[in-house]
Amino acid sequence: MKHMYRILSLALLFCAVGTSAAQQPRSSTPKIPVEQYQLPNGLTVLLSVDHSAPVVAVDVEHHVGSKNEEVGRTGFAHLFEHVMFTGSGHVPYGMHDKYTEGVGGSNNGSTNNDKTNFFETVPSNYLETEIWLESDRMGWLLDALDLAKLNAQRDVVKNERRQSYDNRPYGRVGEIMDAEMYPAGHPYHWPVIGSMTDLSAASEADVKAFYNKWYGPNNAVLVIAGDFDPAQAKTWIKEYFGPIPRGPAITRPVVPAAHLNAPKRFVYEDHVSLPELFIQWPGAGVQSKDRAALGIMGSIISGDRTQWLAKEFVYDRKWASQISLRPSMNENAGTVNLTVVPIPGVDLTKLESAIDSTINQFKAQGPTAEEMKKATASIEFSAYNRLQSMLGKAMTLASGWIYHGNPSWYATDITETRAVTAADVKRVANKYLGPNRIVLSAVPVGKRDLASHADQSTPITSPFASTQEVGK
Repeated sequence: MKHMYRILSLALLFCAVGTSAAQQPRSSTPKIPVEQYQLPNGLTVLLSVDHSAPVVAVDVEHHVGSKNEEVGRTGFAHLFEHVMFTGSGHVPYGMHDKYTEGVGGSNNGSTNNDKTNFFETVPSNYLETEIWLESDRMGWLLDALDLAKLNAQRDVVKNERRQSYDNRPYGRVGEIMDAEMYPAGHPYHWPVIGSMTDLSAASEADVKAFYNKWYGPNNAVLVIAGDFDPAQAKTWIKEYFGPIPRGPAITRPVVPAAHLNAPKRFVYEDHVSLPELFIQWPGAGVQSKDRAALGIMGSIISGDRTQWLAKEFVYDRKWASQISLRPSMNENAGTVNLTVVPIPGVDLTKLESAIDSTINQFKAQGPTAEEMKKATASIEFSAYNRLQSMLGKAMTLASGWIYHGNPSWYATDITETRAVTAADVKRVANKYLGPNRIVLSAVPVGKRDLASHADQSTPITSPFASTQEVGK
């Protein structure tokens, strides 16, 4: 989610999550009421009652993403995100939208490296319907899945890949960088959307086996947040989700941290008008103790015009129109990514050298007290902002359970963010922004000479796109 507002009073922030600022000191965190229990089949249930508006959000999250796939069988988790909306054993195709959007609500889904979720927000009196809909596609999806439906959604996903990766300017950069950061066979080596080759090769039996392995209730959490009667909700949950059989025991993949033994430098020719520069360092995952300090580091180094990279290269030197440095954190590993959109005519070699000089200066002196205060407040505001909606609360609780086994982990996150010191930020900058990194120059076709240190850059293409598929 993008957040448009940079300043909001602390009182309004607390009110947004149902907490009066006058009742709490600055050091406290908002409390989301949550009741947790588990059905006999292993489904974890989180209930959070909030009567402030007559709406309710339902979020079902499965602890499965692209990292649970296998080499040669990629893209399955994202494919199932699409298949989940094609109908299930007792819900014909199109009825899920009718029972959500048709009553003034909304529904959607998402997939990342580590998890998949399906969610709705509807008027409170439609809660039973949403519980039934979600239970039916968890327990009876395969009853309605045939090869025709699978092929239709396979084509949709292929077209999504063409639009978002293969035919989009700079669209393959992310998968190229990750493929070079994580070795072949590593669960984060391939993109969430998968490859054209794997999507084409997936059989109906392959896809159904993946579903049966990972989408059982014992690998999922159901969250209901909003205006509802918890006793009644429990009755419906037992009635609709209770009969779903437990899935097989879950064995999660081993996911090593990102690591480079030496720097790598590449040039990628793309159908673009201007070159761009991308740098990626090995980082940390969301479970790392360095997580909070890395977030503050990114906010300070590439924040607004009063801070390091943006002020230096966008506003002062005017060498770039955009520049950002941010950690990207998956569950088990992560990276730190720098992206630069240069002004036309700016030499990438000179730009990279100047950026390195600025980063090294930051590593040497660390952040000021004022920079720490602003960055911490900005991150804390974003955390509160996510809690304003019923759906935001539901997703926050679900993510806490998925990644940390604790739905109230958001409070720990806020507390740990507040505890980060300038010394912590300086330490992680020196730890992670080292010489072993990937530098990728994306340049117009036929203009490799525009790359940063072109004579040292190895030409590269995406390992996941099948060229004969592109543009079809």
